[in-house]
Amino acid sequence: MRRISRGAVLTVVLALLAGAAGGWLGSGRFLASRSPPSLHEMVHHDLKLTAAQDRQIDALEQDFAVRRRAREAELRAANAQLAAAIQARHAYGPEVEAAVERFHAAMGALQLETVQHVLAMRKVLTPEQAARFDRRVSEALTNEAP
Repeated sequence: MRRISRGAVLTVVLALLAGAAGGWLGSGRFLASRSPPSLHEMVHHDLKLTAAQDRQIDALEQDFAVRRRAREAELRAANAQLAAAIQARHAYGPEVEAAVERFHAAMGALQLETVQHVLAMRKVLTPEQAARFDRRVSEALTNEAP
């Protein structure tokens, strides 16, 4: 029986992790379907926004959607780079490391922009709305549904 090299095992593990991360991000779902309503649903359906608040939040969401699509495209490009590096070398080397770092940087940038978007939406809310919003954000981040 042939021995499987450490590099081959590492390659498979990295490919699986990258695929899983890309699938999770690509699905656009950060919460399971049985979770409480998404933050978007909660803001638009539960907070009873004024017309002015609704317009402000819609503008924030449209702007964020453009930036999110760009970050997600960068994640897909980093995954493609990782796949090509793994296929070319079949070992963990500088090309694979660079692709993994590119993916991590893109994921970090997406997370930062998401947090900034959430905080920008919060500024539009009244103190009472913000308190409910804060609880929902905390639940989402800690996976502690009521």
